[in-house]
Amino acid sequence: MFTGSFHHVMDNKGRVSIPARYRELLQERQDRQLILTNFDGYLLAFPQSEWLKIEAKLGELPLLRKDLRALQRFLMSGVEECPLDRQGRILIPPNLRDYAKLSREVALVGAVRCFEIWDRAAFEAHRRQLEESINEDVLHEILV
Repeated sequence: MFTGSFHHVMDNKGRVSIPARYRELLQERQDRQLILTNFDGYLLAFPQSEWLKIEAKLGELPLLRKDLRALQRFLMSGVEECPLDRQGRILIPPNLRDYAKLSREVALVGAVRCFEIWDRAAFEAHRRQLEESINEDVLHEILV
C-alpha cells in the first residue's frame, strides 16, 4: 500500500524522483511504469497493474449515464504512461504539470492503491483544511 507523504524537487525537465518505499512496492508488483492522470487539481499515479483494473471498471460503466461518461472522459483524456528511469524518476508531461499547477516543489502522497502528486504548497494548504474538517464520529467508526 502507498502510504506517507514525501517532498521532492522537480527538475527543469519535469522529472521527479519516486520515493524508495514506493519504488519497492512497484518492484514487488513488477511494475516499471506508472500511469498518471488528472484528478481534482492534482495527479493520480497508478502502478500499471492497478491501472488495468481501473480501466476494466471504466469499460464496464453504462454508456447512457452522462455523469459516468464525463468521469471516464476526464480520467482517460489525461492518461500518460510514465516509465521509471534508472535513477527511479519519472518525467511528468507538460500537460499534466500544467493541470496540477506543479511548481519546483512537489508532494507525493500515498493513497493506498496509488499515490497523488501535488504542488507542495497546494497540498499543505489542503492538508490544513482536512485537519480542520475531520469528524471525530467518522474516525470513531473506522477505529472501533
